[in-house]
Amino acid sequence: MASLTNQPSKKGGKGGSSAVKFARRTSSGKYVSLSKEEIEMEGGDQSSYTVHIPATPDNQPVAAKAEEQYVSNSLFTGGFNSVTRAHLMDKVIDSQVSHPQMAGCKGSSCSMPACDGKVIKDERGDDVIPCECRYKICRDCYMDAQKDSGLCPGCKEPYKTDCDDEIPNYASGALPLPGPEKEPRQMSMMKRNQNGEFDHNKWLFETQGTYGYGNAYWPEDGDEDGGMQQGMLESSDRPWRPLSRVIDVPNSIISPYRLLIALRFVVMCFFLTWRVRHPNEDAVWLWLMSVVCEIWFAFSWILDQVPKMHPISRSTDLPLLRDKFEAPSPANPTGRSDLPGMDLFVSTADPEKEPPLVTANTILSILAVEYPVEKLACYVSDDGGALLNFEAMAEACSFADLWVPFCKKHDIEPRNPESYFSLKGDPTKNKSRVDFVKDRRRVKREYDEFKVRINGLPDSIRRRSEAFNAREEMKMLKHMRESGADTLDPVKVTKATWMADGTHWPGTWAVPSREHAKGDHAGILQVMLKPPSSDPLMGSSEEGILDFSDVDIRLPMFVYMSREKRPGYDHNKKAGAMNALVRASAILSNGPFILNLDCDHYIYNCNAIREGMCFMMDRGGEDICYIQFPQRFEGIDPSDRYANHNTVFFDGNMRALDGLQGPVYVGTGCMFRRFALYGFEPPKEDKLPPNVDKTVELKASDFDPELDVDLLPKRFGNSTLLAESIPVAEFQGRPIADHPAVKYGRPPGILRAPHEPLDATTVAEAVSVISCWYEDKTEWGERVGWIYGSVTEDVVTGYRMHNRGWRSVYCVTKRDAFRGSAPINLTDRLHQVLRWATGSVEIFFSRNNAVIASKKLNFLQRLAYINVGIYPFTSMFLIVYCFLPALSLFSGYFIVQNLDITFLVLLLTMSLCLIGLAILEVKWSGVGLEEWWRNEQFWLISGTSAHLAAVVQGLLKVIAGIEISFTLTSKAAGDENEDIYAELYLVKWTSLMIPPIVIGMVNIIAIVVAFSRTIYETVPQWSKFIGGAFFSFWVLAHLYPFAKGLMGRRGKTPTIVFVWSGLIAITLSLLWVAINPSAGERPAATAGGGGFTFP
Repeated sequence: MASLTNQPSKKGGKGGSSAVKFARRTSSGKYVSLSKEEIEMEGGDQSSYTVHIPATPDNQPVAAKAEEQYVSNSLFTGGFNSVTRAHLMDKVIDSQVSHPQMAGCKGSSCSMPACDGKVIKDERGDDVIPCECRYKICRDCYMDAQKDSGLCPGCKEPYKTDCDDEIPNYASGALPLPGPEKEPRQMSMMKRNQNGEFDHNKWLFETQGTYGYGNAYWPEDGDEDGGMQQGMLESSDRPWRPLSRVIDVPNSIISPYRLLIALRFVVMCFFLTWRVRHPNEDAVWLWLMSVVCEIWFAFSWILDQVPKMHPISRSTDLPLLRDKFEAPSPANPTGRSDLPGMDLFVSTADPEKEPPLVTANTILSILAVEYPVEKLACYVSDDGGALLNFEAMAEACSFADLWVPFCKKHDIEPRNPESYFSLKGDPTKNKSRVDFVKDRRRVKREYDEFKVRINGLPDSIRRRSEAFNAREEMKMLKHMRESGADTLDPVKVTKATWMADGTHWPGTWAVPSREHAKGDHAGILQVMLKPPSSDPLMGSSEEGILDFSDVDIRLPMFVYMSREKRPGYDHNKKAGAMNALVRASAILSNGPFILNLDCDHYIYNCNAIREGMCFMMDRGGEDICYIQFPQRFEGIDPSDRYANHNTVFFDGNMRALDGLQGPVYVGTGCMFRRFALYGFEPPKEDKLPPNVDKTVELKASDFDPELDVDLLPKRFGNSTLLAESIPVAEFQGRPIADHPAVKYGRPPGILRAPHEPLDATTVAEAVSVISCWYEDKTEWGERVGWIYGSVTEDVVTGYRMHNRGWRSVYCVTKRDAFRGSAPINLTDRLHQVLRWATGSVEIFFSRNNAVIASKKLNFLQRLAYINVGIYPFTSMFLIVYCFLPALSLFSGYFIVQNLDITFLVLLLTMSLCLIGLAILEVKWSGVGLEEWWRNEQFWLISGTSAHLAAVVQGLLKVIAGIEISFTLTSKAAGDENEDIYAELYLVKWTSLMIPPIVIGMVNIIAIVVAFSRTIYETVPQWSKFIGGAFFSFWVLAHLYPFAKGLMGRRGKTPTIVFVWSGLIAITLSLLWVAINPSAGERPAATAGGGGFTFP
């Protein structure tokens, strides 16, 4: 167990955290103290070489390889008032691990006596022998030998600590370049990378340097520029083309659509004016309720409809993206990618409600995505700290060794194995390789075994823990006997949860204990897949079970993280977990862009990241804060009873907002610009210091003049590495400066440099920034990262960015980018809507209300955000309006005294305008009429149930400070033997069902009562009955899906439905008889009490 004391100072000095100290235990049992300098002593100083070769994994000192392997094989833990420890794990899971990037992979044993360590390995898994005598030695023993005598234990000769004798690897196209003999002080720091080392690409760009003899280009005589522009930027000879373009809605559709909006607005004003001026004197109470509701509905319609005035679509050019960033050229012979890095976040919390198999499939789809492997890093946040999730992720990494190359070899889509093997149809369609069927059959068999292992993990962990706990009890009993204690006393041994290597799990235990329970455990970080090499690593036909001889077998970096939790701290639910991921990833990989996914949302289109990158890397992309993808769902019943697909919102409202300042952030399937998440405004030329070169890396204070360098710890915390990563992420996230309109670009080729290997110091720093106290007295959650204070932190986070002047983009791909699951059960669906609506009420009563937004927010965008906070309040008026038809039938009055011709014409005109708007909206959005009708039905169902409860709960929180807790929406793991729609027919009682039941029953009883009264009248007045009954049927038609949900399966109607229906019917009937027992005996002239008549 290595102990790393890496607790950043809370004094907040100028980046002054105490030096990291290492106390590691060797395999032989010794403890050796090392400083950071001693660990890195073998690295040498590359800047002193005559030939500057990047430190790729193929060209590193042995110590660097050993350090990276040590990091990937260690489980790092730490937190508040505790030492950061690195636990070296030779075994992560019970099954065998083969991929060389993964912790615990197989390898040779150390030759040192009494040492069982593993020999240092390269990226292919082959042994790395640091001495010519071929003496095998592990990392710990090698470090001991270097520190003690510097002699090889085998041949007793000194180890070589530099790379002078190594043969340079030119496979990457990084040819030997002559560096400057003396670097002047006034030279830009851009010529050095973030580690202070010489960066040749930057030197070439700034000095217009050239390649040497024997290279692809040499300037002709008399070329004073040295040929830099023709050699490095040969793409400038081609005509410039955009990576994306906007597609407007045809005028034949959008012009009538806008005209109908204006016409309905005018007619609506006339209608409301007429309603106010013509009250029903016989039933003022009925008239007043209806007019108030109609005025609110008109206001709500304006907020919803006006932002839809300018809907657009977008398209991307993926071949051009490859040509611009990955095409081979004289400067880049092998086509090494110049695309920026991408960090992908997956969040999970409870393995019981979010099955590990679902999360594992999501991870596998991410690891197999089509994007440069060395640019990807995947992070999973386990907010419950469960060993089950940890070992499931390790199993997924192990299976990825087979699944990812298989996907790339045969162009598999989708790359979620569960979804792929569940596809109906011919799997050989569009497959050209002759070995596809054999490979697919083998991978399917391996996946079935993988599922068995995942599903068996709970039992495996339980049996393992029981065995180790029994062993500890025996040890304790033996110790008591030896010490002469009373053996009749019960043996008290903590029931711990044990890892596969026979040590305690530092997270949550099955039997909760102090510092090992939900809400009380240390921070955990494990680099399960270390960063891959920068050059392709082809497989072979000899190793493994499939032929991957022409397939790149590298896997992206993968990190398991569980932030520290302690009692007394507000951990801020999902938003807090996302912010912990932002900080840890900034230190480990620092991808300029972040894509966050829920654990049940997997990548359905392997080119989805490239589609989003077309917008970020295009002209004008520097002021885009995020790319929102539409949410698409699987497992929804064919009729979509409860509008789970939500296509009206994702294909209608979001496309419309894309024509303004951009779509709202909806929580998943969103690609962020990391720099925007840090709370900065988009770069503006007038705000930058004068005479600043906008194509170089700037400081954080250059973008925010109010931000003093000394105040960085107050905003971002005490981590120096985190603060230093901010300008790097901003610079690397810029588009290429290949067009005059790109004001904040970067030089081409700057991102082709290989990554730096991870070391223990860096990982220890990442552990410290996920501690429970790190955010204390900082601006995390207030200005930086995901915003706290609302259950809908996603909407608030996106609003804050738009309010600072950023814009967002809606990316709809031909093939769905992501797919996920949604609750098809009525109760789960209502609780999901309740959570969203409660968040909207919180937004309305907070300083995130768009009414008080800054001038940087577009006016129509402001209306859309105002509607986000107001729409739940419509429920109060909607419920009243749903009772009005029944009250009209009961009382014999109508909302108007007489059906005036003006009233009928205005009502008919508004209705026709509404129908026309619906038809045109269906045409430009692509939404089906049935989907539109389902959305209308569920709008009334949710508006009379969940939205009303949200208003009540939101008011309780704002006024009385009563917090509302929400449960996770359960994700189905899927079972081939079960009905996939079984949840649809399951009736789970909730109080949210009471208002719709009452509305439905009251309207049914009102129709029956009014019909009976009309029949028994001396002179039946059917016009009165038809007027009220029509609107009652309108209400009941909208409640039809709700009624079907209550019925469950045919013949399985729950008793509670009959009980409620009977009680309500009897109560209302008795109430009516008691109030007006002789209604049927009154003369016809007075029976209606002043009812309306047709003109």
